[in-house]
Amino acid sequence: MAAFFQNIVGGIETGSMYALAAMGLVLIYQTAKLNNFSQGTLGMFNAFFCTSLFRAGVPLLVAILLALVFALILGALIDTVVISGIKNISALGRQMITLGLIMVFQGLAPMLYGTNPFSFSKMISASALDLWGVKVLPNSFLIIGLTCALMLGLYFFLERSNWGLAVRVTAANPMTAKLMGVPIRRVTMGAWGVATALGCLSALMVAPITNINVSMMENIHLNSFIASVLGGFQTFYGPVIGAFIIGVANNLIGYYISSKWSLAILYAFILLFIVIRPNGLFGKKTINKV
Repeated sequence: MAAFFQNIVGGIETGSMYALAAMGLVLIYQTAKLNNFSQGTLGMFNAFFCTSLFRAGVPLLVAILLALVFALILGALIDTVVISGIKNISALGRQMITLGLIMVFQGLAPMLYGTNPFSFSKMISASALDLWGVKVLPNSFLIIGLTCALMLGLYFFLERSNWGLAVRVTAANPMTAKLMGVPIRRVTMGAWGVATALGCLSALMVAPITNINVSMMENIHLNSFIASVLGGFQTFYGPVIGAFIIGVANNLIGYYISSKWSLAILYAFILLFIVIRPNGLFGKKTINKV
């Protein structure tokens, strides 16, 4: 049983990294009806920025906070200048722009920071705790707790605040929201900023495991997108639950069935589920009235 719960805890920790990126994906989709394919790449670039500050002598916590602020500003600028700033472009064209952003920032990262991977220390480097036979690192508690706190904070912000109401109205019908006086440009700009900061945080969580390199977020971004599809793009909590399911299921399949084929088996089950329920676990069918 100890091995079973060890895999559960490890899966929740991994799922937390997926969940942070997934919340950013869904936030942009809800406000701008846009799939941001550059979410992982932007997280990687901001992780490089954070590490460069840390290597320059800035304390780790301060470097992380500065990187999150930088990510917030970068995301807002991308929306203002590139996404919303370009007129007379289709939704598909905007999605193609996010693919272009991948090439831009994957090129900028080695130009600015070099081609060698950067190591990144854990936020809490204490030794593992033994909880009834299950080894849990304090850093794992931090990752899981931070993800759950951000999910709850985002939920209450969207449900209880005026800005949250503006986001929900924009997500429901942007044209109607604009006619009602909702500043949808500022809403989408804020969504891009917060989403980019969440991607940065996800990258910093995975950095101690993989080191910081250009391809560090490829697997995280893929699984965060799959988690969003599994949980349902129409909700903000569904992708988080989907991310936890993917993390835990991958660990259990790898331990009890096959570590080599765990992801392939998991993706096959998810594909079968999506065929049966296209809107995901918590998604609702959208009916367009004419």
